[in-house]
Amino acid sequence: MESSQIYQEVSKHYSSIANAAENAEYSRKVAVAFGYSEEELAAIPRDANLGVSCGNPVALANLKEGETIIDLGSGAGFDVFLAAKRVGPTGKAIGVDMNRDMLTRANRNLDRSTLTNISFVESQITSIALKGQIANCIISNCVINLVPQEQKHRVFEEMFRLLKPGGRVAISDILAKMSLPDDLTKNLAAYVGCISGASEVAEYEKWLHDAGFVGIKIVDTGADLNVYRTADKPEIACCAGQTSPAKDEKVASPCSTADVYADMDLNQWAGSYKIFALKP
Repeated sequence: MESSQIYQEVSKHYSSIANAAENAEYSRKVAVAFGYSEEELAAIPRDANLGVSCGNPVALANLKEGETIIDLGSGAGFDVFLAAKRVGPTGKAIGVDMNRDMLTRANRNLDRSTLTNISFVESQITSIALKGQIANCIISNCVINLVPQEQKHRVFEEMFRLLKPGGRVAISDILAKMSLPDDLTKNLAAYVGCISGASEVAEYEKWLHDAGFVGIKIVDTGADLNVYRTADKPEIACCAGQTSPAKDEKVASPCSTADVYADMDLNQWAGSYKIFALKP
């Protein structure tokens, strides 16, 4: 698949999710399955959780008062709002996303919030419109797998550039457990659904190492990826959006992932991983 085609389909897909009718129960079940507490979910704007997480990078990040954190692929602001509370009024939480519909939803959530230490930036995460060495920590949640394979290394290079010396990376992402079959890797629905674009652990380690990071740790959380299909209705697939409460009304999936995942055990092919690394 061409990179331009991937970006186009990813953008269409996540615009559809950003503009979808709310399905709060599905989003809550997915978030809880990947490590968020009910207290955390109650502390963020209701419209910030869209049910597209694959982990809880804020919990991994060990954030401190006064730190600056950058969230790559921040969507509607889910992790940004959580991080902003952790770093406090003297810290900063910056969300970066290429999708304008997501940013519109994020800024609408911000307008309804009392937090003053949050900002959102429109940018691709392979070339981020921010100055270097400004962050103590960079997080990301189920986003890097969506970047075209030949461009993924740029994301880690950008992380290294943005971090201050001694800064850290805390990522949640879906990684492949084995080489994926061609019919899956070439399927756009599976790609925007976070599976066919998943890299293997060894690739992630190489990109982090080549970018300059040390202390690299990549751990399979053991979380059940099938929650994307079972948390609400069988036709819902990994990161594939939601089905509205109205019967049979699809509201958030520009490509049909139902056929792709109908008989597939997602855990056989991929897993939810937590990734940690340090900038010397």
